[in-house]
Formats: sequence, C-alpha cells, structure tokens
Amino acid sequence: MSSRPIRILTAKVGLDGHDRGIKVISRALRDAGIEVIYTGLHQTPAHVVEAAIQEDVDGIGISLLSGAHMTLFPEVLRLLRERGAEDIVVFGGGIVPPQDAAELKRLGVDEVFTPGTSIADIVAYVERRFGRERVGSGAD
Repeated sequence: MSSRPIRILTAKVGLDGHDRGIKVISRALRDAGIEVIYTGLHQTPAHVVEAAIQEDVDGIGISLLSGAHMTLFPEVLRLLRERGAEDIVVFGGGIVPPQDAAELKRLGVDEVFTPGTSIADIVAYVERRFGRERVGSGAD
C-alpha cells in the first residue's frame, strides 16, 4: 500500500529507570530499517500517546520492569481510544507474569514479550505485524 517505513515509538512509562533493554530494542529496530522514536525515561501515558499521535506512528513499544504493567498499559490503551487513535498498535515487554500477559492481550495489547525473548524475534514481530516480511539483511 505505502512504501513509507514502519514507524514505532518506544517508551519507558512510569518510574522504572532501567532503560538498557528498550535502547537495545530501539537500536535493533532502527538497524532493521524501522523508524524509531524513543521518548526516554519516566514518561507518562499521556505523553506517550500524544507523542505517538504527533509522530504518526504505526505502533507503540513499551518497556516496563516496575511491576506497574496492569496500570500503565491499560491507561495507554484508554488514552488512545479517548483520542480516536486506537489504530496505533500497542505492544511491549518486561517482567510480566503469564496470567497478566493474557489479561493485557485481552484488554488490547497486541503482544507481550517476557525475559528471554530474542531481539530477532521482536524485530520479526514488528516487521510481520506492520506489514514487512524479513527478506534477509541488506538495504530496503
């Protein structure tokens, strides 16, 4: 349909200050030819949603290691609905127990990645979910 690159906003929502993982994922996505907007540490759900709308992204990738996933993911989803931007896909990862991951998916989070997921699997998910199959390494 369009040849524009996939655009993903990555975010650390809440008070969690552990940003190494989200930076590694952001770089891997960028290296795969995906446009990445990284919002930095300690973002509010409202800021993440506003930035996602302003940047016209396809998806929001959230990293949460604080244990607040059952509060922060649903708030992002609520704000997207409130702003009429529910077409922006929300995915993410962190320390999320299986029962919470299932509930988050039921609420509308597209995918939840847990510790041990490979970077390649996350990149492949983004490419597949947003319309570009991996065809090997090299320029697009």
